[in-house]
Amino acid sequence: MEFLIMDWLGTPVWLWLSFLGLVVTLTAFDLGVLHKEDREMGIGESLKLSVFYISIALAFGAWVWFQKGAESGMQYYTGFFIEKALSIDNVFVISLIFTYFAIPRRYQYRALLWGIIAVIFLRGIMIAAGAAIVQEYYWVLYIFAAFLIATGVKMLFTGDQEMDVAKNPVVKFISTHMPVTKELHEQHFFVKVPDEKTGKLVRAATPLFLALVIINLADLVFAVDSVPAIFAITTDTFIVYTSNIMAILGLRALYFALAAMVHRFQYLKYALALVLVFIGSKIFVSDFIMGGDKFPPVMSLTVTFALILGGIFYSLWKTRSAAEIR
Repeated sequence: MEFLIMDWLGTPVWLWLSFLGLVVTLTAFDLGVLHKEDREMGIGESLKLSVFYISIALAFGAWVWFQKGAESGMQYYTGFFIEKALSIDNVFVISLIFTYFAIPRRYQYRALLWGIIAVIFLRGIMIAAGAAIVQEYYWVLYIFAAFLIATGVKMLFTGDQEMDVAKNPVVKFISTHMPVTKELHEQHFFVKVPDEKTGKLVRAATPLFLALVIINLADLVFAVDSVPAIFAITTDTFIVYTSNIMAILGLRALYFALAAMVHRFQYLKYALALVLVFIGSKIFVSDFIMGGDKFPPVMSLTVTFALILGGIFYSLWKTRSAAEIR
């Protein structure tokens, strides 16, 4: 019992175990009950499942608020909203990857789910490393802040760069170093096929596996923005990790609804750019203008939420004519 109340990275072990238990339960329920069989998910089901995951995430934030205090609760919600908004930007890339590899919609959900499981570990490694560096060298936060500001400014004044999956070096590496089937084999990532030279059965990757790998690599690229953003809000490793993972958990459910209407959110990137500039700037404001006093968490949450919500509504309003045509 003493082990459960011990602090690990600034938070009691039982809180970490409770969170991991929630993640495992949700993932097992999703994979083993809701989607035991591969099938296509409709927009209606996608939205209902998304509401369920968002409700769980918000309820977990209330629990964090109760267990760790109001400041931690507001930091969790700020990180959650930022990561959730940034994940909308990921949808276009994921859709592009599935289209390139010709993955049918009925197999996409399972690939996304296994991708989320990989992300849980990959984000954990990135966040643990980031926390260790920030704790030892506080000035690294200034680098994070400057990077966020530069990224936000770049998003404001440059257009989107389309991802060319065919030129991805990882796709070329896997295709060169192991057999890859030209066709899908249902939901399987690997299958045994006859070798073209010897005729013996060899293990080969399927296009579904290639799509899974590229999706996870794309997430690492997006994490370069989102992880520094949450560290600029708080250095509490528990808040950083849980807000990231709770936002990502519901992404696979939200994907099918967003993929059908991603064109309606084309102006959201400008709101996200302003969020990144704001989050990066407040570190300098806090340390050099406010004399080291903490930037009010409630103000940080309010500004972040207002910018994201404003970007969503402005996008929907500006693209309403396109929606009517469709």
